Amino acid sequence: MKKFALLLSLVFVAGVAAADQTQKADAAKPAAKATASEKSATAAKTHDVTAEVVSVDAANKTITIKGEKDNTTAPVEGKAIAALKNVKAGEKYVLTCRDDEKGAHQAVTAIHPAAGAKAPAKAEKKN
Repeated sequence: MKKFALLLSLVFVAGVAAADQTQKADAAKPAAKATASEKSATAAKTHDVTAEVVSVDAANKTITIKGEKDNTTAPVEGKAIAALKNVKAGEKYVLTCRDDEKGAHQAVTAIHPAAGAKAPAKAEKKN
């Protein structure tokens, strides 16, 4: 009976020790995830701007938009590079701009036609 009690107490102590290690490991993981999400939130500040496109340079991956005082040229990156080939000068687009910590424009990350912009005309079928 003493051997059985000793064996049972050893199993109990091992179980408690294993549970303690699992709790310590789980407590460390959320802190690391929070840090990564905070970094991505501060590094990826974006906002949308509706602007008229003055010119597009697909070779250099830049876009020039009309401003209140002066025209502004910005680099294009990410998904916006593929959309750049369909952008036409003189039309309005909604541009998603990536900003730095101070709020200054760094790059255009997405380009979409503005809501009021003309859609391409569809050819009608004649019978």
